Amino acid sequence: MKCVIGIDLGSTTTKAVILDEEGHVLGRGITNSRSNYEVACAVARIEAHTAARFDMLARALTGDEVALAWMEHLREAFRLELFLEDLTALHETIEKHLEANQRADRDAVRRMARVVLEAVEKGAPALFAPGAPRRSDFFRDVAGALFVAEAEQRCKGGEVAFEPLVAQYDRAILDVETSMRPRDTAGLLVRAVRRLETDSVPGVRDRLERAVVTATAEPIEELVVVGTGYGRQTLPFPKEAVRSEILCHGRGAHRVFNGTRTVLDIGGQDTKAIQVDEHGVVTSFQMNDRCAAGCGRYLGYIADELSLGLHELGPLAMQSKKLVKVNSTCTVFAGAELRERLALGQRREDILAGLHHAIILRAMSLLARSGGVRNEFTFTGGVCKNPMALAVLRKLVDENYGKDITLNAHADSIYMGALGGAAFALDDLREGRVPPLPDFIRESRSEVL
Repeated sequence: MKCVIGIDLGSTTTKAVILDEEGHVLGRGITNSRSNYEVACAVARIEAHTAARFDMLARALTGDEVALAWMEHLREAFRLELFLEDLTALHETIEKHLEANQRADRDAVRRMARVVLEAVEKGAPALFAPGAPRRSDFFRDVAGALFVAEAEQRCKGGEVAFEPLVAQYDRAILDVETSMRPRDTAGLLVRAVRRLETDSVPGVRDRLERAVVTATAEPIEELVVVGTGYGRQTLPFPKEAVRSEILCHGRGAHRVFNGTRTVLDIGGQDTKAIQVDEHGVVTSFQMNDRCAAGCGRYLGYIADELSLGLHELGPLAMQSKKLVKVNSTCTVFAGAELRERLALGQRREDILAGLHHAIILRAMSLLARSGGVRNEFTFTGGVCKNPMALAVLRKLVDENYGKDITLNAHADSIYMGALGGAAFALDDLREGRVPPLPDFIRESRSEVL
């Protein structure tokens, strides 16, 4: 299958979107951005390939409603198999580091690391059951939370201290994240199918395995790749394959909501207010000053201070009884002001409501400088999924621009930049402009994805 791909390298996450030659979305992928941007792009691409394989698998099962009913279970079983594969790599890396370590307690740390990792492996299936809550889908986050929790319990009064044990995890996870290991999607899918408890439904396992063979047999070949995002200047792409994130976010939002005239994108590190015409072409824009104040990273610091998942902030803020005025949305001072207000006895919910209000006020200022809010108004970026941010934005738009403004928010809004990049890649393909592919894609053509 021939296709194009857009990759959006953000400060917090890296996204990829694959389009076929007719412009239909085949798959989307996301991963946490790493210190090695080439690896981040490669992993996001692999995740998009995996999503495309699941789409092909669903099509291979068309008409088989009994087997299709197992798809959600299969997705989680697949994520579990992938997690266990990464966990094996983590264990091997810790062992390698300890082998080269001359510390006196090396053998004791090695034994405890094995015990902890065995406990993590044993507890993993419960996290990947359909409907099970997870704070994150990224291996680093899930494995890190499990490792630290187990280490805290097992190091109490034991022969190994907590800090040197967790230090081994911290060192090893960097190596695991920056290694570019090929993914055998077909093999992982077969193992995931065999993990399903389908004995009560005769024949389903065999039909799923046959569909896996069909869905993974056809090669997925990218013809054109376009990169964009906060880190686009450091992308391992040819210069002619890189596009402005402003153009890509405007194009992506307009593609999903073709009535879009104003776009607000709040990402991990920056906020963009964009005006587009009826064709999705950018006519004006404003950005913040590359400070993370009022962006996703700021919310991430707040979540860390409260020992919450980032996705928990919005729902908690929605429980507010009154608005607490926040003096600063500076990331540097975020923790200090939060701790001060908590010490004064103010409720977490009320403080968070004030924080969300301050963030959206900053965004409204950018919108005003870019030309205001025109109908339709599309909200994109990771913060778009935060219900409190969306509620505050709706309120302030109503107050300043009128209640007749249509406010669009999409479940896949975080992919808008990558989608716009893929749309530009499709333009290049159709117009005969085919820049060289990035090295990490050319070198992986022989790998099974």
